[in-house]
Amino acid sequence: MTTGRATIDPNLAGLRHATTEAGENKTGHITLTPRESILFFGNLLPIDIQWLFRYLRTSSFQRLGAASPRHVLEDAVRTNNLGITHVSVVEVLPRLKEGGAFVKFAHDEHSDPATISEAVRVYLKNQRIRPWWNPLRRVKASLVVGKPWLEDLYRLPSRRLMVEFLPTNPAATAAELSPEQLYSFFRPYGKLAEIVPQPADSKVLPRFAYLDFSHRDRAVLAKNCLHGYTVREDEGGGKDGTVLRLTYHKKSRFRWAKDFFLNHPRIVVPLLAALVAGISIAIFDPIRTASIKAHIRGHSLGKWLHRGRDFIVSAAKTQLRLGDNTNQSAVLWADREDEISTIRAWLMESTETFNIVYGPRGSGKRELVLDHALSEKHDAKKLLVVDCKPMLEARSDSTVILAAANQVGYRPVFSWMNSISGLIDLAAQGVTGVKAGFSETLETQLNKIWLNTAVALKQIALSQKEGESTDDEWLLSHPEARPVVVIDNFLFRTSSSEGSKDMINQKLASWAADLTTTNVAHVIFLTDDVAFGKTLAAALPGRVFRHLTLGDCETETALRYVHGQLEENSNHHHTLLHHDSSPASDEKPQVDLSTLPQSIATLGGRLSDLEFLSRRIRAGETPEHAVREIISIAAAEITKMFLLPGPQRGFTEGQAWTIVRSLASDQQTHQNPNAHPSWNPFQLKPSTETDPSGVDPSAPRIGYHTILLTPPFKTAGEAALAALEQAELITIEYSDGRPASIRPGRPVYSAVFAKLVKDPVLSARMDLGLVGERIKAEEKKVEAAEEELKLIGGLARRARGLEGRVEYLVQKVDKAQRSVVQLEGREDKLRGVLEREG
Repeated sequence: MTTGRATIDPNLAGLRHATTEAGENKTGHITLTPRESILFFGNLLPIDIQWLFRYLRTSSFQRLGAASPRHVLEDAVRTNNLGITHVSVVEVLPRLKEGGAFVKFAHDEHSDPATISEAVRVYLKNQRIRPWWNPLRRVKASLVVGKPWLEDLYRLPSRRLMVEFLPTNPAATAAELSPEQLYSFFRPYGKLAEIVPQPADSKVLPRFAYLDFSHRDRAVLAKNCLHGYTVREDEGGGKDGTVLRLTYHKKSRFRWAKDFFLNHPRIVVPLLAALVAGISIAIFDPIRTASIKAHIRGHSLGKWLHRGRDFIVSAAKTQLRLGDNTNQSAVLWADREDEISTIRAWLMESTETFNIVYGPRGSGKRELVLDHALSEKHDAKKLLVVDCKPMLEARSDSTVILAAANQVGYRPVFSWMNSISGLIDLAAQGVTGVKAGFSETLETQLNKIWLNTAVALKQIALSQKEGESTDDEWLLSHPEARPVVVIDNFLFRTSSSEGSKDMINQKLASWAADLTTTNVAHVIFLTDDVAFGKTLAAALPGRVFRHLTLGDCETETALRYVHGQLEENSNHHHTLLHHDSSPASDEKPQVDLSTLPQSIATLGGRLSDLEFLSRRIRAGETPEHAVREIISIAAAEITKMFLLPGPQRGFTEGQAWTIVRSLASDQQTHQNPNAHPSWNPFQLKPSTETDPSGVDPSAPRIGYHTILLTPPFKTAGEAALAALEQAELITIEYSDGRPASIRPGRPVYSAVFAKLVKDPVLSARMDLGLVGERIKAEEKKVEAAEEELKLIGGLARRARGLEGRVEYLVQKVDKAQRSVVQLEGREDKLRGVLEREG
């Protein structure tokens, strides 16, 4: 026997085979001769990224691993003092998914494999070879005493091993090892955390036990070294011996959490909802606040695209004359400089109250406030416009949320999650019996949007802060630095559900009150609803609001405005003719404008009507014809909305017709005082109240309380008048804070009412209904008086003092009877009109 330094067979030392994970020839096993043994090296490669090493060459294994198994074995043999000789590396079989490698080596008959394994263990201990990805662990190696199974199944290593006890042959019986015996076999490979034997009453075969190692790499080492090991009788394996079959078994590390979630849903589900809400607030709220600031300041990509689109559209309108010119607008807004100055003065004060601009539809409220009064705020990027119309017209909660978010730039918004959260909440309620809180009401989500908007507005307001004063003190002393929030179309009338609409208006008012009282922003409401005070007073009680009523233009201003539009259109047309010199480009014939002053006097100064008139004149119509068309359209609308039967509207057709006929009669009186008045069923007199609002005094009016005395308005008359004003058929004028008179809701309605009254069929039909109501009322008076006379007649004749009462009742019956006769005569005439016209 040769002693001294161990020698390595040069023919075998460099041998390397590009093996797979399935063993030699993909059999799953390693073939050994009597003079060959196997060592397993663990912790050579990281297990969690083993998929990466599958694409590397075999030569990369020893370069990327913590150590080269071949070099470790060679160096261990050379440096040992155990007399080991003639050891050679036959093959290295990497186990990438387990982060290790099998090393098959050959030795002579005098060398003990256990001694070689001990030499390698000592060498690794002395050299302290540590993997680069985990310096706290060391490379381990041990002798394989079983029959390893090299499989390439999708079985990932774990800290738990399942040990199955198998018989050595089908006829033999396997012995179940006790925890003490298992400990003695597996403890040398690493620290054990727990040994779980199979329950005694379990019928599962073969018998098994679970072994939990403290570290995964130790379980890998034990599995590859002991798999297939036969436990002898003297080791506790029974008479025929017992074979150990080892497999990885995934252990549920957080099973206690799973059990807690499943067994305590009433606690877990609300906690989960709170966690989701907390994450949403922590992550998304800062993003949403920044998005709102970008929306106000115009820094977002969407704003940039919109500006580019507006530039292109503006250029096209300039060439094609599709929009109004600023010179035309200057004619109109020069007449309203006082209103513009008033609004600008509001922004320089620190009064904690609302600013309201009221005016009927088409009066130019939005243009006055946004384009003129707040032009400086717009240029300073301190203007936020919230249009209530999209929110109030929305048909579902999700569309309301999306509309509100779009108005202020609140993004990201997950409006579609509301429906899904509602389903989850409903399912949780069915399981636990209580709501989980995943879904949020429309009110809650609107509150979140307005709260984030308030935070963004405050940051914008404080962007110019200087000095050491507190935020509240600085905001109070610098009202000019606050941004302005314009709430347009406040109390907009839609056909949506009243409950949702009222809630949205109330939330907007409450939010505006918070902005005002905390001096974060100035708030201006634009509305055409005369009942705005009720909603705003509930949000900000005990305050006097600053309001501005925007009426119609004066006749002279309206005439200049229409002339300006027509002149601009004419100049533009000449410009186009100058560029187009083709013979086909003939000038349009000039429209006769001699009747324009009279037409505008009939039409009135409503801005929307003036624009409509200008468009029709530019289309080639004469002013007189254009006004007739406007009157006809308005007459058809009034007939359909007010005079024909329809849904519950807060007023009756008879009440609306009474207003129409009375105002038409008053107009006739103004135009021709000597003319014989048209038939008036209630003999109403014109109002003698003076109008403090500056409206044309020649406009028809009737007394507010006079109309309340008529039979159609004796029951809920004031509510009906309020509904008619809400529908914009009339405008109620006030004097010293009390309702004084009633005039048409639009200036053009004066002519419309006269046209409707002159329609014989419509007038006869509506008057017939009023006359019928009058006849019924008079007949009821007669019946009531007759019943009382019968009662008096049944009394004793000796009763005295009733003569006066009897005389009064007789006169009352006589007067009512004469009225009935007169009304029936009128009824016959009206029926005759309908028969002739029908």
